[in-house]
Amino acid sequence: MKDVEIVNNLNAVRACLPEGVRLVAISKYHPKEYIEAAYSAGQRVFGESHEQELKEKVEQLPKDIEWHFIGHLQTNKVKYIAPYISMIEAVDSVKLMKEINKQAAKNDRVIDILLELHIAEEETKYGFTLDGCREMLKSQEWKDMHNVRICGVMMMASNVPDEVQIRKEMNSAWEFFTEIKQDYFADAPWFKERSWGMSHDYKIAVQCHSTMVRVGTGIFGPRVY
Repeated sequence: MKDVEIVNNLNAVRACLPEGVRLVAISKYHPKEYIEAAYSAGQRVFGESHEQELKEKVEQLPKDIEWHFIGHLQTNKVKYIAPYISMIEAVDSVKLMKEINKQAAKNDRVIDILLELHIAEEETKYGFTLDGCREMLKSQEWKDMHNVRICGVMMMASNVPDEVQIRKEMNSAWEFFTEIKQDYFADAPWFKERSWGMSHDYKIAVQCHSTMVRVGTGIFGPRVY
């Protein structure tokens, strides 16, 4: 894809985002030249999901990029990204949270995370069930993890053409966010992120209280494997 196409796509997505909604440009499986084109147009937040690919890009690209780890993260991979990751978007277990806390402490950092919610009806999705997340927060164990900062929640809506279902799932996540904000994070101004919406449904997401959308193919075209 040509630089001009990437910039045009990027600007078209940005034009649809209301104030207060951030764009995470999903750059996994795309060459660094694509990221450079988006960077030159002012994009600073990019999402990757493979630690090796991410490491190579971090070394080759500008240092003021904010890297988000998206997708399922295995605990044994955390140590590789802990020195530089800005946010880990899909934390789906206490075990993973503990490992992030441990590796962040080793690097003398506090790493921002989002709690992944499993709301969609698809079995392939990861994440806490709503009741499971309530139990986890109620246990208070997370309060002893001083090197992770819970900044909000994320979810993936079902990959279906039914807009009514997509809206219902996103609004469920919004209602749950509001509930746990009130119950556990009322005094935490950083607990504010609601990450849902991708290339095919981000326009719906911004109507359903999302503060962060993850768009990849809508900017960079089909993935280059």
